[in-house]
Amino acid sequence: MVHVNLFGPVELSAGPYTMEVGPPQRRTVMAALAVEIGRPVAVATLIDRVWDGDPPDAARRAVHAHIARIRRVCEQATERGTQPLRLVRRSGGYVLDADPSQVDVHRFRQLIDRAHAAEQPDGTRALLLHQALGLWRGEPLSGLHGQWAARTRETWRRQRVDAAVGWARIEVRRHDAEAVIGPLTELLAEYPLVETLAETLMRALHDAGRSAEALDCYSVVRRRLAEELGTDPGPALRTVHQTILDGRRPATGRRPPLPPPDSARAEGSSPIAELAPEPSAPRPPAAADPQAAPTPQPAETPAQLPVAVRGFTGRDEEMTRLLSILDKAREDSPAVVISAVSGMAGVGKTALAVHWARQTESAFPDGQLYVNLRGFDPRGSVVTPAEAVRGFLDAFGVRPERIPPGLEAQVGLYRSLLTGRRVLVLLDNAWDEQQVRPLLPGAAGCMALVTSRNRLTGLAVSEGAHLLSVDVLGPGAARNVLAQRIGADRLTAEADAARDIVARCAGLPLALAVVAARAAAQPHRPLGSLARELRQERNRLDALDAGEAASRVRAVFSWSYRALSGGAARLFRLLGLHPGPDAGLAAVAALAGIPAQETRELLSELTRGHLLSEHAPGRYVFHDLLRVYAGELVAEQDDERVRRTALHRLLDHYLHTARAADALVTPQPNPIPLPTARPGANVAEFAGYDQALAWFTAECAVLLEVVRHAPDHFGSHVWRLTAVLTTYLDRNGYHHALEEAGRRSMTAARLENDRAGQAGAHRTLGLALDRLRHPAAGEHYARALELYAALGSDAGQARTYQHLARLAGTRGEHIQALEHASCSLRHYRAAGDLAGQSAALNHMGWQLAQLGNYREALAHCEQALALALATEDVDGLAHTWDSLGYIHRQLGDYHRAVDCYRQAVDLFHVTGERNHEARCLTCLGDCYDGAQQPAPAQDTRSRARAIANDLGLPRSETPRPAPNSGPHSR
Repeated sequence: MVHVNLFGPVELSAGPYTMEVGPPQRRTVMAALAVEIGRPVAVATLIDRVWDGDPPDAARRAVHAHIARIRRVCEQATERGTQPLRLVRRSGGYVLDADPSQVDVHRFRQLIDRAHAAEQPDGTRALLLHQALGLWRGEPLSGLHGQWAARTRETWRRQRVDAAVGWARIEVRRHDAEAVIGPLTELLAEYPLVETLAETLMRALHDAGRSAEALDCYSVVRRRLAEELGTDPGPALRTVHQTILDGRRPATGRRPPLPPPDSARAEGSSPIAELAPEPSAPRPPAAADPQAAPTPQPAETPAQLPVAVRGFTGRDEEMTRLLSILDKAREDSPAVVISAVSGMAGVGKTALAVHWARQTESAFPDGQLYVNLRGFDPRGSVVTPAEAVRGFLDAFGVRPERIPPGLEAQVGLYRSLLTGRRVLVLLDNAWDEQQVRPLLPGAAGCMALVTSRNRLTGLAVSEGAHLLSVDVLGPGAARNVLAQRIGADRLTAEADAARDIVARCAGLPLALAVVAARAAAQPHRPLGSLARELRQERNRLDALDAGEAASRVRAVFSWSYRALSGGAARLFRLLGLHPGPDAGLAAVAALAGIPAQETRELLSELTRGHLLSEHAPGRYVFHDLLRVYAGELVAEQDDERVRRTALHRLLDHYLHTARAADALVTPQPNPIPLPTARPGANVAEFAGYDQALAWFTAECAVLLEVVRHAPDHFGSHVWRLTAVLTTYLDRNGYHHALEEAGRRSMTAARLENDRAGQAGAHRTLGLALDRLRHPAAGEHYARALELYAALGSDAGQARTYQHLARLAGTRGEHIQALEHASCSLRHYRAAGDLAGQSAALNHMGWQLAQLGNYREALAHCEQALALALATEDVDGLAHTWDSLGYIHRQLGDYHRAVDCYRQAVDLFHVTGERNHEARCLTCLGDCYDGAQQPAPAQDTRSRARAIANDLGLPRSETPRPAPNSGPHSR
């Protein structure tokens, strides 16, 4: 059929062919004829629409020339199409003679009219409206100028918005809000002042459980209305906003219903306004509806700022300076603004930065990012730019599969996310300029606030940073800090003792905080006795920082430490052995070798005394100076046997708990055997896949620190833990961290002359370099195979051959990949690993399918499916159903392919692999088309686009059917 397309560039299409009409004037003539299809258009009308009432003398002759060329294009299109398109001369003018459905704007109106029909159910209405919206290809009448084109374009835009709002309201009513969020977001970006769009988007976000985003949407629209029109949001938008505010934390835990859309609109003013809701039965549970859209993960605006310091005071001058920098940036800065706050350890740089950031949150409505770069960590656990950038990408909800492998590309992605946004980036405890530069935003409207013990003059020279030095507090400000925490009356009553305490703390806010905590805990103890203890305590932190303030803070620490109970003091010392950056309750219990409940009580004592902070529920962290102090104490007061035993329990806890989690995430026996855990290691147990994955997520940074900083005599823990971590790090895109862990694992295994450890390290390094597209990957795989073969490890050889099969498959070497997968199967069978056999059979089936041997491929994948079911391997089941869907589709059995892809979609949703989920949904839509089921085809593609939007994929990159690479590496 020949079509005329006006929703975009004016052009003709005939089947797969697109035909250019010509220059803008000719396209205007064509558009004028197509809009009036079937009716004559006078030459005078065409002249008016082309030249806006000011035609040249030769206008009539020019129109006739355009008509002749258009007639020829129509004839050429008709020769290629199945339905004619003719341009004929009739009385009154020229007529484009064709069925109105051949013109997209008329097809759009036909679909809208059908959606109006009272007898249509909601599902059909939604489908018709969705099909109408799908006709839009871009700016209508693109490239055409003049008043007629502008008026027509504006009319069609309004009709499009009405259709989108009507469709979205039906989908929200049908409990499919997630499907409309992406399209409405795009449309609101095009028409930012249309309140009905904003209102409908807010309803959809709230219904999908994303109320915070709905409130952000309201803030953005309100600001735009004020800036561009000088008005406030209308009553309908304000009502929805207030309802969401009132119900963000309802007592029942359920979202309150939003008020219905504004029904006061005049009847007939919008074609979609006439669509009435259809009474329907209660919606069945999600589990009973395999076609239901998956519940989305929250995509909250990043809000990573730490909790502000209680009783913050004494920094008025510094706060004023930072606020003036922000005000100036708002007025005239065309680029990112950078402020660098420097000062000695414990002087309150972080407290100042966080307090200022909390006071100015409203200036950064698109989010606040925070990272502790640990530049002065006593153990050398500095956060690399790659780690920090990855954390920022995670904060914006970027899925691992969307993150490029190199640091430069990741920095580019991070900065592109900030473009057009107003985001604060707080970089805490930086070592030098090189650590900071990759993390600086590049977009105007953003601000970076950096803290460091060093004065980062390089940032001022190259990036124009504003430098601010923070000194110790003066006596008056220091006294105010104490007054805020223990009361001014108490200080006045013992003025001499108070002055002595202030002097002994040397104006260092960290020391003052610890003293105040101790004084508050003993409200009846005279301040004079506390001052005497400070005077008597010897200094022990002299080597950490120069100057008397640093030496006196050691006295404060030691005084507070001596006030602890015996159990809390022991725990404080042992925490000096922990690698950081933080510790969970279970790990601390293992370190101490005591029950969790007793550990919790001791941790509470430490946090009350400000010797430890609970920065997240159940997770504890030291200040750098306190970590040093604890390390000194454990070295002085606990002998080598005590330290080694405690550390052994801690590393056993992490190693064996990681193995337990890995067994649920990847149900295949790991080729690395583990020794028995020591008593008191407090190895965790998990109820299922989700708990195991959550533990890995919470402990990942700690596990990597264990690999980096475990003492040499714990080398076996290093390479064993790396082997256990390999699958998690690979699946979640931590390939640089995987490479580092592999290299440290190799060093540890070689020091112990352990060939099993070396084999595992080669496998890990091969996988990391493979993912990073490094040519040395194959060499490490080959060396791993040699070592595993010498050791007689079938499990190790099986996994390595599996990696080789995946590598060959991605290179298009399907015969070689099939051979590797066959070797993998042989060794999995020798090892008795059923889940591994399932993975190998699926991989063989996939490669056979790529070679066109579909019947044999089907047999292999059906065997793989049976084994995956027997072992309850969720990941293996997902990939096998995916392969089966592909094979049945190639065999032309679309109904079976639909069943397989539906299974794969559901399982990929369970495993959280949303990129695979979106790809399978697209494949499923194509199979529905093959099975002559257009309605579900449209639905599944909408779901795929919704996921693509959620993942941050551009519209042009919505996942398409493509060969997968077999099951994940294991």
